[in-house]
Amino acid sequence: MWTRPHGEQPESSSMDALIELRHVEKCVPQGGGRFLYLLRQINLQIEEGEFVSLMGPSGAGKSTLLHILGLQDAAWSGEYFFAGQPVHLLKPEKRNLLRNANVGFVFQNYHLLDDLTVQENLDLPLSYRNIKASDRAGIIGDALDRFRLVGKKDLHPSQLSGGQQQLVGIVRAVVARPRLLIADEPTGNLHSAQGEEIMALFQELNAGGMTIVQATHSEGNAARGRRIIRLQDGWMEK
Repeated sequence: MWTRPHGEQPESSSMDALIELRHVEKCVPQGGGRFLYLLRQINLQIEEGEFVSLMGPSGAGKSTLLHILGLQDAAWSGEYFFAGQPVHLLKPEKRNLLRNANVGFVFQNYHLLDDLTVQENLDLPLSYRNIKASDRAGIIGDALDRFRLVGKKDLHPSQLSGGQQQLVGIVRAVVARPRLLIADEPTGNLHSAQGEEIMALFQELNAGGMTIVQATHSEGNAARGRRIIRLQDGWMEK
């Protein structure tokens, strides 16, 4: 099991609420004074150390909710408390600091930086933490070895296949051992064996205390979590 990088405090083993949403809604203007609601009256509590799966058809609001939970989207109404901090009251720079220190992301479309090598992409989230360069090099080396990416470390994303890019994106998300991992269809571009390995890794990280929220269309992947939340037309199903 991975250990937390040097220089960070260990996570609490208590099951205190990490996330609480109260009456969260998001809408976008449609012209003529009309609005399209993407999320409606979301009341949600996620405990420290939970593994939650979001399910629902395309357009149900899964990705929208992930972006709010991951502190990437501030254009919504309601209240959001992250580890007791009122996100809805934070200024952008404070919210960014909170996100960089606590959240890792696995995106559907990778979001790797094209001008950085694989090794440099993996170093990016570690550079946001209070971790010495020498310690970062060791952490990255372990991750490259574990996921059989040593031979790819000096390549740029354009030189990788789609599956390899997805794998690098996942490793980048977890290399800094974030408190919260947000994953949007994390195995969508991986073959079945790689997908199984990634879901096993998620379960291992969760067993070590990491809170995980994933959006997935796969019932099998959803079942890896401890709780399934279903969305329909922006509403949470009761």
